[in-house]
Amino acid sequence: MQYLALGIVILAGLYGLARLFATADPRTLAVWLKRAGIGLLAAGALFLVVTGRAGAVLGLLPFALPFIIQWRRLAGRFKAAAGPTPGQRSDVETGWLRMWLDHDSGTMDGEVLRGGFKDRRLSSLDRPQLMALLHMMSREDPQAVRLLESYLDRTHPDWRDGVDGDSGGSSQPGGSRAPGMTEEEALEILGLSAGAAETEVREAHKRLMLRNHPDQGGSTYIAAQINQAKDVLLKRGRRP
Repeated sequence: MQYLALGIVILAGLYGLARLFATADPRTLAVWLKRAGIGLLAAGALFLVVTGRAGAVLGLLPFALPFIIQWRRLAGRFKAAAGPTPGQRSDVETGWLRMWLDHDSGTMDGEVLRGGFKDRRLSSLDRPQLMALLHMMSREDPQAVRLLESYLDRTHPDWRDGVDGDSGGSSQPGGSRAPGMTEEEALEILGLSAGAAETEVREAHKRLMLRNHPDQGGSTYIAAQINQAKDVLLKRGRRP
């Protein structure tokens, strides 16, 4: 009769555990498994010490190790199933930008740290302002350029239209061309003043391409703009 009662209690306990595993939040369950594992190890160690069998721990380690590994894997699976913790976000900062990505909503935004748009949120800038910021950063911060391009890909998916899609692109790296670049725009891209000599144009082009060459992890779009700015200014100098 006692064994029957004990069996009923054990079955009820197993049923309760099965219900817990089936309905519990995976994140909570992962924490519970971790704590339970630590508790069992601590209780076992204490029992061995109290009973004078502490030396047996070393002998049991080779047998216990596979169970410990399996326990950790099980807890890891529940943690992975739970997904990211609510409220988390990823942050990255460069000389020009502080960017963040909210894990819950997938929203990306950032703050400008330098230049004419300093302290402005990217979400507060319109497309022309974002493009102007992109050109400003290309002279000093290629990493910020790549971050802003990722932001533009999310918020203005067609921002590259008319650049990457031009069939008459240059053979140089990043040779797609933006149509209709003016002399003023070319000077701004290369960071030059009106009347800049040909040698200044070539030096500015070389300096910027060293920072923004696609083979060095730079932006294809910015490289195309730099190449076109050089062409525009050099053609100006060849006019009769």
